Amino acid sequence: MEIGELIGTGRTADVWALKDGRVLRRYRDGLSADGEAEMMTHLAEHGYPVPAVWAAERPEDLIMERLGGPTMLQSLEAGTTSAAAAGELLAELLRRLHQIPPRAAARPGDRVLHLDLHPDNVLLTAHGPVVIDWSTAAEGEPGLDDATSAVILAQALHDRPDVARAILVPLLRGLPPIAERHLAEARARRAANPTMTVAEIAVLDAAVALISACAQGS
Repeated sequence: MEIGELIGTGRTADVWALKDGRVLRRYRDGLSADGEAEMMTHLAEHGYPVPAVWAAERPEDLIMERLGGPTMLQSLEAGTTSAAAAGELLAELLRRLHQIPPRAAARPGDRVLHLDLHPDNVLLTAHGPVVIDWSTAAEGEPGLDDATSAVILAQALHDRPDVARAILVPLLRGLPPIAERHLAEARARRAANPTMTVAEIAVLDAAVALISACAQGS
């Protein structure tokens, strides 16, 4: 495996081009990709749009197909995707995900959860949207996944409330009503995320309040 240029970096991992046209996602700080490839394979078998994956020798590595196209976030910033369209597409991707049976459900009603589905984790390829970064994937109640996406959006856009509303309103309209307990759990999980800064944690209450206001149509 011949590694080429660094093409992306995030809070927990870096993405490198491989000479054979694929990409290598390598986690930092002792994190492991164990289980992620299996989850993505499971999703692909049920028709969900994820990158093709291959086994890697190191536990911190994940080899994937290289996909073309901007992220939804890049498309939003460029003005080629509207806020309303982004909210509607995120809702559709969450609904589709939660129709897929889990690999090993602990409770009736459990489904596969992404738990980090936001515009920077959706690639808009020529063949349609593809969801990436399944490092936080788990199985549980779909409402928690919906709430997590809403909290991430409201948190990231706390200083742009008009844009946040423009995405959140169609997102929430396209999903089942989010229970207060799921919203509270999503907020708590976000606050406990070690990659969050003090400033990001400080806006979580305002983010939850904005979600509630958007859900109520105010």
